[in-house]
Amino acid sequence: MAADPTVSTGDIARLGRVGRAAVSNWRRRHDDFPAPVSGTASNPRFALSEVEEWLRRNGKRYRLSAIDRAWQRLLSDGADFLLPERLAAAGAHLLGRHHPELAHLLPGDPPPLDDPELAALLDDVAARRGPAAAYEDLCARFRRPAGEPPDALATAMARIALPDGGSVLDPACATGALLLVTGTGAARGQEADPATARIAATRLLLAGARGATVAVADALRHDAFAGEEFDAVVSAPPVVDRTWPHDALAGDVRFAHGLPPRTEPELAWMQHGLAHVRPGGRVVLRLPGAVAARRPGRRIRANLLRAGAIRAVLTIEDEARPSDVWVLRRPVAGEQVPSRVLLGRGPAEEAAEMWEAFAGGDAVGEGARAVPVVELLDDDVDLSPEHHLQRRASAEAGRQVAELLATAPADLPALRLVDDVRNRPSATVAELARRGVLTVRHAPRDAATPEAGDGGAAVLTVSDLATGTVPTGRAAGAAPGRIRVRPGDVVAAPMGRARVADRPAVLGPALTVYRTDPDQLDPEFLAGVLRSTPAPGGASSRYGHRVRVPLLPIAEQRALGAAFRALLDAADTARTAAERADTLLRLGGEGLAEGWLRPG
Repeated sequence: MAADPTVSTGDIARLGRVGRAAVSNWRRRHDDFPAPVSGTASNPRFALSEVEEWLRRNGKRYRLSAIDRAWQRLLSDGADFLLPERLAAAGAHLLGRHHPELAHLLPGDPPPLDDPELAALLDDVAARRGPAAAYEDLCARFRRPAGEPPDALATAMARIALPDGGSVLDPACATGALLLVTGTGAARGQEADPATARIAATRLLLAGARGATVAVADALRHDAFAGEEFDAVVSAPPVVDRTWPHDALAGDVRFAHGLPPRTEPELAWMQHGLAHVRPGGRVVLRLPGAVAARRPGRRIRANLLRAGAIRAVLTIEDEARPSDVWVLRRPVAGEQVPSRVLLGRGPAEEAAEMWEAFAGGDAVGEGARAVPVVELLDDDVDLSPEHHLQRRASAEAGRQVAELLATAPADLPALRLVDDVRNRPSATVAELARRGVLTVRHAPRDAATPEAGDGGAAVLTVSDLATGTVPTGRAAGAAPGRIRVRPGDVVAAPMGRARVADRPAVLGPALTVYRTDPDQLDPEFLAGVLRSTPAPGGASSRYGHRVRVPLLPIAEQRALGAAFRALLDAADTARTAAERADTLLRLGGEGLAEGWLRPG
């Protein structure tokens, strides 16, 4: 039996159609406002009946519908972690009351809804709106399981996976959001949590998918649909699941492209999906952005590319947490391996349009690029769209640059906006090193921390790069393994600091030196690119080898390098002036306060 429903301050605000601040004011100004009955000091909960009585007594207008009361009843019936069980029981009640012939299709053994008041509320809403709409309203209020995509993204994924309809499998279906938008009665799902699986099954059955089935088990451990093939697989697998059974899956036939490392469960889900689609069928997965570039997974990514299985990686820009939609396709025997992969970025709907253009052989438009597979098969096999697409200058950024240049010193370079920004050919620093265009050396990991002083060899440190290339550290003796920096070398620190050295020094800890062939690669141009390229997601301190350098004629490189250097010099001048002004403010203030300075 449920206790009296309780509400939070946010619930009270919605009930009274006011903001949270108004509720806080009511609590401070009215001594008769109900006292919390549960919760914490920072998140108190109040008895709903007491709040309603107080609102009526004080002439506050409020509205509480039957579905609102049902939801508050669900929230009040036990601990929060039991909410999925209670929501599943509410769904089973609605299904049993309105479609009793389908109740046996729910997975497991649903517990009865032991709350007559909640049952009456559900029946009241279902009588007026229908059982499917009533349950969808409750599910919309339920906090989505981690990783379950929002509605717009779920619709886009279904649009990519099943443009012409067909059978579909979601092997990690959570509450069934993706299966629901496919609009197919031949939907199959699998979910490890029994209560969440019952919620998904109930939503599908109430929506009319009478042939839908949801199995309860972890799909990687216990494949409920082993040997079955579908027209498409669409899923948003668990995020950062380090508990997947890596050791137990060695030799599993699903992993035809190799057993992924323990830290790469997402690559296991990709191959699980490919094993469950018919030849030519699509697998559409929503995965964290780091999956496209993590070094441990590069072998599997390369194998999937060579097989023609990876068709697109699309970064979804309107998500709170960056994520990518991967589109894979099971190769057809005897079919020519595709030569290009679509990499793009944009809101969910635009990503679907990019895919449709690419799949139809049309131009993919702004924000996307059909990248040759051979370009992706380098040492890193980095498939992140950000790594291969031209970064777009926003109108706001352009306006800010124009305003800053209007008030800047005359020695700054003249800069103008380019209307038609085109993707330029590029190569990673690692590729340029293999071609002999430059050499890369990292400071030894066990390099001793340099000391201040006048004796010993001059050592360039990370902090030196913030202000210039004058070495402030000193190293005594002639330690083995030291790396010498020459004038003209590019010295870079983790996460973006980079300058061209103007004097000899010893390379300090955590630094990297790039020595270029100046007839092929201008040092100032390289330093500017290193400074201006954001570090890839999940990158280590030695991420510079993955930075892409535009392949331009040496004359254009030198012109850009001079502009990069002029901007850096202007920033150095401004920083020095700000430091001098700060010192003058401090010392001048002391002198005026203590009497050893005076006006005039």
